[in-house]
Amino acid sequence: DVCHITNELARPAGFRARDHAPAMELTELAPLLFGLAMLAGLIDAIAGGGGLITVPLLLWVGLSPVEALATNKAQAVWGSFAATANFARQRTIDLRTALWAVACTFVGAACGALLVQHLGSDLLARLVPLLLIAFALYFLFSPRVSDIDSQHRISRNAFALTIGTTVGFYDGFFGPGTGTFFAMGYVALLGYGLRRATAHAKLLNFTSNLAALLFFLAGGHVVWAVAIIMAAGQLAGGWLGAHLVLRHGAPLIRPVLVIASLAVSVNLLLDQLT
Repeated sequence: DVCHITNELARPAGFRARDHAPAMELTELAPLLFGLAMLAGLIDAIAGGGGLITVPLLLWVGLSPVEALATNKAQAVWGSFAATANFARQRTIDLRTALWAVACTFVGAACGALLVQHLGSDLLARLVPLLLIAFALYFLFSPRVSDIDSQHRISRNAFALTIGTTVGFYDGFFGPGTGTFFAMGYVALLGYGLRRATAHAKLLNFTSNLAALLFFLAGGHVVWAVAIIMAAGQLAGGWLGAHLVLRHGAPLIRPVLVIASLAVSVNLLLDQLT
């Protein structure tokens, strides 16, 4: 038997059947979709890498690769929004100085989302694991990684044009580990402490998620019946994750960043071997 949705009113548009997925209705899948989305939102708020959970889940329930990417953005944007709102409420984010980075990230992510609908992402799949392993080693051993701010190495405008645009493009085009890339940039280039870097990284991650989603919407690839269930989980997970970051800081963020970076790397490397 293949995956099927017996209630036609609940069938998400574009929902695909896959031989390896069990036959069940969307209502039966809802607890799994909600629970794993909540876990992904929590992990994303702390370190990034939640897509490692949600994208395989979306492929498993029967979505095509482009539908999975689009639907992933439609649910992940709510987790990054919840985390960003919590960080902003606690005044951990300086919105005024981050506006240029937000604008550049939006443009980069929009371009990436447009391009991925026409091209494959095989090259990034080969390069990203190596970068994330290098970042994991940096977060593990660098004395610069703490909750204490240090001297910045480039201007905020230069950071916006380089990290904002390129990582934003990466998130729209491919995605895994985006939060780690943003946090790495804030720590290494702007000298932010890890708690502050994580908060600002989540603001840019929300921006890139939103931009990519808008352009995926234009292509009609989002499966809303799935995305709405997962969005509820993301809201809860993102808010909780931000609360944990604010409460525990670097002692929590540092190991989770290392683990998330290595987990995404291993997952991508295994995908290339299978």
